[in-house]
Amino acid sequence: MATSIWFYAAFSVFVLSMLALDLGVFHRNPHAVRPKEAAMWVSIWVTLALLFAAGLYFWKGSNAALLFTTGYLIELSLSVDNIFVIVMIFSYFKVPGQYQHRVLFWGILGALLTRGLFIGMGALLIERFGWIMYIFGVFLIFTGVRMAVRQTEEFAAEHNVVVRTARRFVNVTHEYHGKKFFTVLNGYRSATPLFLVLLLVEFTDLVFAVDSIPAIFAVTTDPFLVYTSNVFAILGLRSMYFLLSGIVDRFVYLRY
Repeated sequence: MATSIWFYAAFSVFVLSMLALDLGVFHRNPHAVRPKEAAMWVSIWVTLALLFAAGLYFWKGSNAALLFTTGYLIELSLSVDNIFVIVMIFSYFKVPGQYQHRVLFWGILGALLTRGLFIGMGALLIERFGWIMYIFGVFLIFTGVRMAVRQTEEFAAEHNVVVRTARRFVNVTHEYHGKKFFTVLNGYRSATPLFLVLLLVEFTDLVFAVDSIPAIFAVTTDPFLVYTSNVFAILGLRSMYFLLSGIVDRFVYLRY
C-alpha cells in the first residue's frame, strides 16, 4: 500500500524537531557526553522506535510493524561496525570530547539526506526492474565474503581519498578552532580539522549505507518502512557511539 507524501513530511518534521531539541536545548553548550547520558538517549530513541512500530500496528497492521522492526534491528546491528570506524577517526584526529557530539549531529543530518536519496533510487529501480533484487543479493554476498577475508589494515586518514581531495581544494588549519568547521586565518577562510572529520564520518556512512540499505530491501520493498527504519537506527547511532566509546579501550584489536 502506497504511503502518502504527507506522512513522509510529518515524519521528517518530527525527526527534525527532535534533532533541534537535542542540539538547541540539551547540547546548547558543548560538553563531553558521558555514558550515563548516552544510555538515557539510547533508551529514548529505542522507545520512540518501538512506539512507532506500535503505531504502524494499528495503522497498517501487524505485518508492517514486523517488517519495520526487522529492518530497524538489521540497520541497528549493522551500525555497530560504523561506530568502531568513527571511534578510530576521532582517535586519529584527537577530536576533543566536547566537540564530538557536534560532528555526529551534522554527520547524521547529512546521512538522513543521502540515505533518503539512496532509498528513493532503490525503490524506483526495484519498481521498474524487479530483477535488480538479485543484483542486490549478489552484492551482499560479495560484501560479506570480502569482509570475512579482509586483512586488518592500519587506519591512516591522511592517505584517505576524501582527506587528500579536501586538502587539495580547501586550505585546512593545523589546529582546532573551538567548535567551528571553518574559520578565518590570516585573512583567508580555511577549514578546520573538524571539517575533515565530518567529511570522513559522512563518507563512512555512505560506505555502510551501500551494504545496509540493500539488506533492508531484502526484507521489505516498501520505501516508507525502509526509510523510517533507517532513520530511527541512524538517530540512535550517535548515542550508541557515546555509550560504547566509554568501553572501547577493551577492544584491544581496534588500537593502532
